[in-house]
Amino acid sequence: MSYQFSTNGSSSALDHRARRAAKRVGLLAVRRRWRRDTIDNFGGFQLIDRVTNGIVRGARFGMSAEDVIAYCAKE
Repeated sequence: MSYQFSTNGSSSALDHRARRAAKRVGLLAVRRRWRRDTIDNFGGFQLIDRVTNGIVRGARFGMSAEDVIAYCAKE
């Protein structure tokens, strides 16, 4: 059985794909919508190392779901 994933799906499905991709490489993909579009929060994702609890990418929540998936594919 073959499954095809489309990036044209709903944003919720894409968010879940980003979180799963991050989990596969040992990272945590966090998205904060609270106070979106402020200087410290662009409403996107942030990647956090599960071991050190340090920010790996997206310090100001500036990563899109596609960015997270692409970054995790390189890891």
